[in-house]
Amino acid sequence: MADTKREIERKYEAGESAGLPDLSGVSGVASVIDKGLAELDATYYDTADQRLAEASITLRRRTGGDDAGWHLKLPVSDGVRDEIRAPLSDALPRSLAGLVRSRVRDAELLALVRLQSARDVRHLVDASGGLLAEVSVDRVHAERLSGGDGSTDWTEIEVELADDGDPAFLDKVEKKLRKAGISRSKSASKLARALAETGKQAETGKQAETGKQAETGKTKQTKQGGRKKPKVVVTAEPEPPTAGDHVLAYVRAQRDAIVELDPAVRRDVYDSVHRMRVATRRLRSSFRSYGKVLDRAVTDPIGDELKWLAGELGVDRDQEVLTERLTAALDELPRTLFAGPVRTRLRTWAHARRGGSRRRLIAVLDGKRYLDLLATLDSLVAEPPLLKAAAGPPDRVIGKAVRSDFAKLSALVVQAIDAPPGTDRDLAIHEARKKAKRTRYAAEAATKALSEPAVDLVRSMKSLQGLLGDHQDSVMTRLSLRDLATQAHAAGESSFTYGVLYGREEQRAADVERALPEAWTTIFAAAGGLVGTR
Repeated sequence: MADTKREIERKYEAGESAGLPDLSGVSGVASVIDKGLAELDATYYDTADQRLAEASITLRRRTGGDDAGWHLKLPVSDGVRDEIRAPLSDALPRSLAGLVRSRVRDAELLALVRLQSARDVRHLVDASGGLLAEVSVDRVHAERLSGGDGSTDWTEIEVELADDGDPAFLDKVEKKLRKAGISRSKSASKLARALAETGKQAETGKQAETGKQAETGKTKQTKQGGRKKPKVVVTAEPEPPTAGDHVLAYVRAQRDAIVELDPAVRRDVYDSVHRMRVATRRLRSSFRSYGKVLDRAVTDPIGDELKWLAGELGVDRDQEVLTERLTAALDELPRTLFAGPVRTRLRTWAHARRGGSRRRLIAVLDGKRYLDLLATLDSLVAEPPLLKAAAGPPDRVIGKAVRSDFAKLSALVVQAIDAPPGTDRDLAIHEARKKAKRTRYAAEAATKALSEPAVDLVRSMKSLQGLLGDHQDSVMTRLSLRDLATQAHAAGESSFTYGVLYGREEQRAADVERALPEAWTTIFAAAGGLVGTR
């Protein structure tokens, strides 16, 4: 069973003669407790082309110390990582193998580096004996196991914040260390340093740098009028970004988001499913909006696969949204309007539907179709199917695409406003909502090319999307309430409360429909600078 720990730490250089200064004077520290010496032996795994290291991910099997086992570290922010641990075993546990699959794909994981560390540990505790941070002096020997045969040694100081500690405390410790002449490590992790200092890559890099220094140490000269003058080297100005450059940058960012969010989705991190689903929609929308830039003969089949993935993600996400909405609605309801075990039935209903969707989603992420999609996206980014317009000026090519999407959205909003109340209007508003998303994503890709007008349009589309989304959520919530009421009736329970909630949802949808004409008038006017409606 894997278990997760949020790790907030800082690493510092420690020379041969540098020792750990007295940290008892750090503000808040009541005492420094010597926890003794630990011998740690860790083998780090990666693909031959170091896909995990490239993403700042580390996977190791470690013995020694009080946390022997398999450790997977995923970056969160600078100096912050999530460490997922699994019990010690000979083979990589399946729970961790899944978390690296979006990076590793079908490649073999190899033993890359072995790190043996003698760790001298100190605990910094407060007046009540509570742990503030763990400080260790690590004497490390690194040995390359594949991709080279080099080895290296160094000593470093590591300060790790206690669970739920205040990150500001690390600043206080660092101030003390700096006064003792100890500076931050240039490497983000032990593995990063080991890779930099061992193997064929390090040797090749050193040779290249030596050659470069030797070359720059000589002044290239030419004779002119009997005197030697330095040779002037003229470098060409970089070409301005094209429309294709802007679109590809957006496409690449969404591909990266899908890959990076994969472990979070598998771990059921809050909002991760929604964020991955949005990345798939952004990609698919950009293919359609910028069909004059990227060949749709190539991107349409990819878009179909992205639609499939978004649908699989939606099973889980839609259930999250419905459960949250119904729970919030119950919290707002007076107790006098409760009849029967409403909360219990809602929990049972949500758990049953979510449990099945979670299992299905993990199976999708483990499946060949999903991995093939990731490989196809990699190929698309590496060799994009650019059309002639891709080389054109961004303001003209991208601006035209955004204006086209906005014009289609405008027609759909007017159609929704004019539609008769009921199913026809519900469907029309849903179609307008989908087009508002596409227009928003097209404008997002245009922000660097079109600057503030595109940023303003993104903001307007987000507002419209929220308004129309609330209407669609009401439609879906009413369907769920009918389902819950049917189940309650079949179990001999009162369906009164579900009827009350249904009526409130009808009112919320009606409020959106009344607000839409005025909201659209404001948005339409504000968008005039970019889409030419003024």
